[in-house]
Amino acid sequence: MKIVVSSDSNRKLDSSVSHHFGRCPYFTIVDLEENEIINVESVENPYFNGHSPGQVPSFIKELDADVMLAGGMGRRAISIFENYGISCSTGAAGTVRNAVNNYAAGSLSAASPCRESIEHAHDGYEHKPVERLREEAAALLAKLDEVIVKLPDRKKE
Repeated sequence: MKIVVSSDSNRKLDSSVSHHFGRCPYFTIVDLEENEIINVESVENPYFNGHSPGQVPSFIKELDADVMLAGGMGRRAISIFENYGISCSTGAAGTVRNAVNNYAAGSLSAASPCRESIEHAHDGYEHKPVERLREEAAALLAKLDEVIVKLPDRKKE
């Protein structure tokens, strides 16, 4: 199975998962057989500086992906991936290694459109870096809250 993960760097399994697949600078491609990683490579996102609807999913299809993992993605992209027969999961966070392991364990949810999906369609949204950073920070804080809740209570120890 070929899993593509939106990534913030080209550090392969040690890359951080990018919040939104369309604006990530890299994609990490992980070949997985029987839940074992057999190959990893990193490629630049040719549409990092801007893209039209469908360009990034088409690029991912050209990579022969079976699965696309990202922190978030829009409704239109999810639909295009479904039409290509590529499974999507959103809510991935942490490192690429962590995201792939979570997917293999079945703990990543099926794709659902992120809140910015509606805003993304409005003119100019792609050109507002502060708004993108706010969206990514909010998503990271939500993930951090999920982790904190799972930590053992140190007062009881």
